[in-house]
This record gives sequence, C-alpha cells and structure tokens, in this order.
Amino acid sequence: QVQLMESGGGLVQAGGSLRLSCAASGSIFRLLAMGWYRQAPGKQRERVADITGSSITNYADSVKGRFSISRDNAKNTIHLQMNSLKPEDTAVYYCNVPYYNAWGKGTQVTVSS
Repeated sequence: QVQLMESGGGLVQAGGSLRLSCAASGSIFRLLAMGWYRQAPGKQRERVADITGSSITNYADSVKGRFSISRDNAKNTIHLQMNSLKPEDTAVYYCNVPYYNAWGKGTQVTVSS
C-alpha cells in the first residue's frame, strides 16, 4: 500500500511561485507513474500534470509552460513547480498514484489577485 503526503501549499500573489512536494512510501515508487490533480470549490477534480516511471511528463493545457513536474526517486518524492500563478489556480492540490488509486490528503494553494 502506498501512502502519500503533500506539502508546500500556501497563499501567494498572482504572478508568484510555489513548489509542491509529495512524499511517497513504498519500495517500488521509482517504477510508478504519479500525478498531481486539483479541485477548486464547486468544481470537479482535474488532472494537472503526471510523470511516468521514466520521467516522461504530461500537462493540462491550462498549466503548460507555467508548471513543471519532476521526481526524485532517491527520496521517493515528486514535485510540482508552479510559476506565474493565477487566481484560477486556487485549489486543493492532490498527489495521486494511479496504479494503487492512492491519494494524498491534499494541500491548499490560494492565489490572490
């Protein structure tokens, strides 16, 4: 079973940056695809970015060119670097491992205008 814990959320002004981290338990972490999702109030959860075990990345159109997902297999951690943040990026951000359908508890990101 995989356990996930997100960190790095907070309050930032529009145009600012934040870096989210997700620490995962489990010895086969390095083989697993992982992703970031977000859910804004009153909206469905949506995929933000994902990364395969071989570090191939994919992004939602709304964050392309602004967000960057990466992984550090030695530390069982993935990161989401978020630049040029916009108020519409405000949401709870969740880490996900599709193979186990595992989710973290989320971290709040709030972008003020």
